Amino acid sequence: MKHSKIISILILFIFLSVSYAADLQKGLDAARSGDFTTALSEWTPLAEKGEAIAQYMLGQMHIYGHGVTQNTNEAVKWFRLAAEQGDVNAQNTLGYIYSNGESDIQNDKEAVKWYRLAAEQGDPLSQNNLGLKYTNGKGVSQDYKLAVKLFSLSAEQGHKDAQTSLGYMYENGYGVIKNIVFAHMWYNIANSQGHKTAKKNLKIVEKKMTVPQIEESQILAKQCINNNYKGCS
Repeated sequence: MKHSKIISILILFIFLSVSYAADLQKGLDAARSGDFTTALSEWTPLAEKGEAIAQYMLGQMHIYGHGVTQNTNEAVKWFRLAAEQGDVNAQNTLGYIYSNGESDIQNDKEAVKWYRLAAEQGDPLSQNNLGLKYTNGKGVSQDYKLAVKLFSLSAEQGHKDAQTSLGYMYENGYGVIKNIVFAHMWYNIANSQGHKTAKKNLKIVEKKMTVPQIEESQILAKQCINNNYKGCS
């Protein structure tokens, strides 16, 4: 009897999960077609029941004013509900809002809190953003070494902003021993992914380098890319 009850609960859980997924997908399909009214009607009940993905999507709708009146505070409410359940996208979005929002919501310490939670889950965007906070000393005490560690974790996942940030740290000797070859290497790698700032910085550092240094950097960059950005510096 007990075994039968457990099976019934599992079947119900699977049914609800499939039902939730179907409603989420229906809302996503509607949003992609520009039908935000349908998306809202599909996601709201799920969000109110605690579905983190639906909560995150409602946050997006309110932050951009899709199907609803644009309302940052309402967006933050939904993002926070999702973020508190560990949703990485919601955590990073909250970090961005608190970092770049209007004066009534801007809060670097709160931004650091959410960036850190997402970074600890391995999110490369949040690792880079948290590294920038430590570089600039916003919301935290300035710590170049920790910033380099965070940039490295992000860069190893192929994040071009973090790769550019590492180039900057090596170029200026922030948190690492100054090394123009490594600076050029990271700028070169980020440039290969289309990063405009990296391209500009690459030209600047090349003017300070010898031909052998440039050649060494190019070899290192090629090796780094071939190794999927692991163990590059």
